[in-house]
Amino acid sequence: MLLRPLRMLLVLSALLLPFVAGAQDGVNRDTERAQSATRVLAEIQMAPDRAIPHSLMQVAHAIAVIPDVIKAGLIFGGRFGEGLVSIKKPDGTWSDPAYIRLTGASVGFQAGVSSTDVILVFTNEDGVKRLIHGEFTIGADASAAAGPVGRYANASTNGHFDAAIYSYSRSRGLFAGVALDGARIGIDNAADQRVYGTNVTARRVFEGQVKQVPPAIVTFRNKLEEYTQ
Repeated sequence: MLLRPLRMLLVLSALLLPFVAGAQDGVNRDTERAQSATRVLAEIQMAPDRAIPHSLMQVAHAIAVIPDVIKAGLIFGGRFGEGLVSIKKPDGTWSDPAYIRLTGASVGFQAGVSSTDVILVFTNEDGVKRLIHGEFTIGADASAAAGPVGRYANASTNGHFDAAIYSYSRSRGLFAGVALDGARIGIDNAADQRVYGTNVTARRVFEGQVKQVPPAIVTFRNKLEEYTQ
């Protein structure tokens, strides 16, 4: 009889852990989020046969990297993750990243807790504009598809990327395209203000109107430049 309450407690703990940790040491956690996002992007792109195709990275309007997305469930499930998103500026360079959160819920037979790294590649401005204005839901506000993987992925897409967003996940070392319909992406304004300064908005971050840019943020932006040359 105690098994079900115990499982539910584990689920709730997994989903609430990011909030508890943030309350204790927000600034350090924000730095760790940037470092983790950089590590995930580098590790995935270092394996060309299993990486996001270079041609897709080149046409991206924005790229979001969300490490360690926690998915937990017991009939009712949830998903929570925190990461970074940068947008491509008119001159082709990448903006400083804004902090984001990914959340979602599901219903059905499911049990347990898992952690995955998620990358989202935006191929048009619609999803980016919705994100700048606050929040959007993948599948409802912007079409999404499991992203192609590997240097020969263009053969399956004819070089054309029709979905507004291509989504990927990595779990237990395996990297592949994944469907994330129903997941909600929103700006983490509190984190942006801790990192960039009081009253800073995501729009100001994307437009380069911030003066203090921590080294971990610069490293993430530089990695994006490297992988989309």
